[in-house]
Amino acid sequence: MSPFRPTRRDLLSLAAAMPALTLPVAAKAQLGPPATTNPAHASFTMGEATLTVVSDGSLQLPTTGIGVNAERDEVVAFLKAHYLSSEQGYSHCNHLVIDLGEARVLVDVGSGNRFLPTAGRLWDNLEAAGIDAGSITHVVITHAHPDHIWGVRDDFDEAVIPEAQYFIGQTEHAFWMQEDLPNTIAADLQQFAVGAQNSINVDGAEWRLLANEQEVAPGIRVIDTPGHTPGHLAVVVESGGQQLLALGDAMSHVWTNFAHPGWYNAFDMDGDQTVATRKRLLDMAVSDRMAVLGYHFPFPGMGHVMQEDGAYRFVPALWQW
Repeated sequence: MSPFRPTRRDLLSLAAAMPALTLPVAAKAQLGPPATTNPAHASFTMGEATLTVVSDGSLQLPTTGIGVNAERDEVVAFLKAHYLSSEQGYSHCNHLVIDLGEARVLVDVGSGNRFLPTAGRLWDNLEAAGIDAGSITHVVITHAHPDHIWGVRDDFDEAVIPEAQYFIGQTEHAFWMQEDLPNTIAADLQQFAVGAQNSINVDGAEWRLLANEQEVAPGIRVIDTPGHTPGHLAVVVESGGQQLLALGDAMSHVWTNFAHPGWYNAFDMDGDQTVATRKRLLDMAVSDRMAVLGYHFPFPGMGHVMQEDGAYRFVPALWQW
């Protein structure tokens, strides 16, 4: 089955057409948005670390990109059984700010104003959370897809946080920075390649290239999690004998990825590798009782993993006041 990889123009067109795609039957099973807005940040503690999840907004994409290696009827039935639209997906974009020791680390920088109109809220929401962007000491990019790196530059093509240290995986950097990549990659990924190169080449950011198990700051390291992209990284935070795993897009759907870990999505560049990585992370989270953060999980996206009947289940963390 050929993966569906929409271009940015396709995504914008789909976003504009979304009201027409919503089925009346699905609407009965779904709650709608508020008249104004909801809080866009949530904080947790883990050992000596303070963890703040800050939203960049949402992505609304057709569900034809979900479980592309499974029978479409099975995917549709699964979505409907979980009170989800079988036509339109709605994914949150959850960024992690880690305060540990002298470091304030931001994981990914969102879409900025260059991707979908429903995203690009990160910098405003950081301010609403009382976090000065200028106080961020480290920026870690899990991978160079638009919703994770395009927000690195302002309208003058300069780094939004010029004083921070910037980190990306060495394999990820090597892939996207290949000479003439936009002209040699698949047509539906050409705009992603141009955007990745423009973002990495942003004025004011000196990139440090990371390898597996390399430390960003004391208590904060990365691990290789390839598949979604060739050099995708996840971020591990450890403090007080506890661990959190920021998954990036190694897992991107809070229902299908757990119940059907063998399914992969259209945006997973290597489907088989994505599945192998996902199963490794699920087993790691279960055996080590690690907390996890899903970038596209329902806000705030924090929880734990249970093994159940040969599959897995996400257990949301208890958000405390």
